[in-house]
Amino acid sequence: MTTTSRDLGFVHRFVAGSAAAPTLLLLHGTGGNETDLLSLGQELYPGAALLSPRGRVLERGMPRFFRRLAEGVFDQEDLARRTDELVGFIRDAAVEYRVDPTRVVAVGYSNGANIAASVLLRQPIALAGAVLFHPMVPFEPEQRPDMRDARIFISAGKSDPMVPQRLTQRLIELLQDGGARVAVHWEPGGHELVAGEVAAARLWLQEAFTQQGAGS
Repeated sequence: MTTTSRDLGFVHRFVAGSAAAPTLLLLHGTGGNETDLLSLGQELYPGAALLSPRGRVLERGMPRFFRRLAEGVFDQEDLARRTDELVGFIRDAAVEYRVDPTRVVAVGYSNGANIAASVLLRQPIALAGAVLFHPMVPFEPEQRPDMRDARIFISAGKSDPMVPQRLTQRLIELLQDGGARVAVHWEPGGHELVAGEVAAARLWLQEAFTQQGAGS
């Protein structure tokens, strides 16, 4: 079943999957929409349910998941509010589409990866884990979140002109400090998503979120 709906607060697409597979929450980058990452989700985990919302913020007509004040400078008040909205969407969508809310794994690219990181740092119980392509630390939490049950894959480019390595590394540190199990993959290039990191993420997802691995 494939559904397009506005009923849950986000324009989104849902593709039903196998009960044995996780649900992938697909979060696009700036200028993307609810269809952009569907093929990526199918490639990363064949048989997974796919839940793909469109960001509700517009920046010069381009959808995003939260506002920014400048390149790499986030509107923190808006980020907090949009994070809460996304968590509500995840909860409501799990009920609407009858998927296991404890097996939702975010797959985000760029802006989508950053909102997923914000969810992990603010309300880690909302996600079983995440694949974050080219993320940066979205904010510095006042208290260390408990992420002992989270499994996270991070991929970034060593020459990324939009995301300095130190900002990705800081996110890695925060997640690890919270107890998350973090796998890190570095590519030599920039901000573009490349085949090597997709292949690495696919292998990691298959190992981390099989039905057997989910309870280990």
